Amino acid sequence: MKVLLVDDHPLVLAALEAVIQNIGSDTTVVGVASAAAARATLRSDADFDLVLLDLALGDADGFEVLVEFRAAYPAVPVVVVSASDRASDVIRAIDSGAMGFVPKKSSHGELHEALRMVMTGSMYVPPSMLGLEFGRSAGAGGLAGDTVPGVMRPMGEPLLGAAARPEPHQKLPSIDDVGLTPRQAEVLGLLLQGLPNKLIARQLNLSVETVKDHVAAVLRALGVSSRTQAVLAVSQMTQGQGGFFARRPPQR
Repeated sequence: MKVLLVDDHPLVLAALEAVIQNIGSDTTVVGVASAAAARATLRSDADFDLVLLDLALGDADGFEVLVEFRAAYPAVPVVVVSASDRASDVIRAIDSGAMGFVPKKSSHGELHEALRMVMTGSMYVPPSMLGLEFGRSAGAGGLAGDTVPGVMRPMGEPLLGAAARPEPHQKLPSIDDVGLTPRQAEVLGLLLQGLPNKLIARQLNLSVETVKDHVAAVLRALGVSSRTQAVLAVSQMTQGQGGFFARRPPQR
């Protein structure tokens, strides 16, 4: 596995390099301290399996860099590793194409698990995000005002839908309980990889309109109203079980 780390803090960069290198002897890590250096590295060699990106870069906005890299190198997954663990930043990163979000306060084991899930095609979000609700007031980690991404704005509605949100005495439903058809499961798998409808249609040899219908059916089955909410719902259902693809490999 070949990993590009982008972080402008020398101590953090060195620590992350050491942690990632310990994943295995076949892991190669390239660390750079700026967005400019990351761009130059990818221009000269785009053969990376993964990019780990800090949001607080001295020479660029991390979210803009994330969108740029996902557009220029769609085959290379990007995981955000940030000192922030604000829900608004996690949601915005996922909306911008990140395949995972790991707060820097996470343990080595949590980072390894996040990277393992991403490299098997799943998305990773912090466990603290699971079960988050809409409409919380500002303060004490709450969300409010224009800092809240669009997906977070419907007031009073929980982030996870009824199919993914149990009562306190209930067991959390599994992805198998949702009742997806095989085709819907394929669409969900590609959706979790961050593919837009056009690419899902191309990969499954379907029309874009048919894919839209399948995506709508998947969202209804999960009890959510957006792709990002679907990511969080599936993450909650499969947390600790290796992710969606470990339980249900995509059909070919």
